[in-house]
Amino acid sequence: QVQLVESGGGSVQPGGSLRLSCATSGIIFSIYTMGWFRQAPEKGRELVTTITSGGTTSYVDSVKGRFTISRDNAKNTLYLQMNNLKPEDTAVYYCNVYDGSFRLPWGQGTQVTVSS
Repeated sequence: QVQLVESGGGSVQPGGSLRLSCATSGIIFSIYTMGWFRQAPEKGRELVTTITSGGTTSYVDSVKGRFTISRDNAKNTLYLQMNNLKPEDTAVYYCNVYDGSFRLPWGQGTQVTVSS
């Protein structure tokens, strides 16, 4: 059974840090480009960052220098280290395959709230 389980979210003050995890099952994790997505209140879901099977990363401009995506293929797990968080980073964060328009069933996501 394919499953994506995000965790690690929480409430932090501006400038704080969080590390998100995405545990996957039911897929050959190592072969996929994976991505972190987020959905802010009353906004559509947006792609934040991706990492290829070989470890090449890409980021949207708004998180460059602050977020770091990584993966552990032995553990079938995707990570997102988020530093210097800003209020505009507040959103529900999701992980998924990033392969054109192909997506696995979405997980429940993990809420990140940045507020003073």
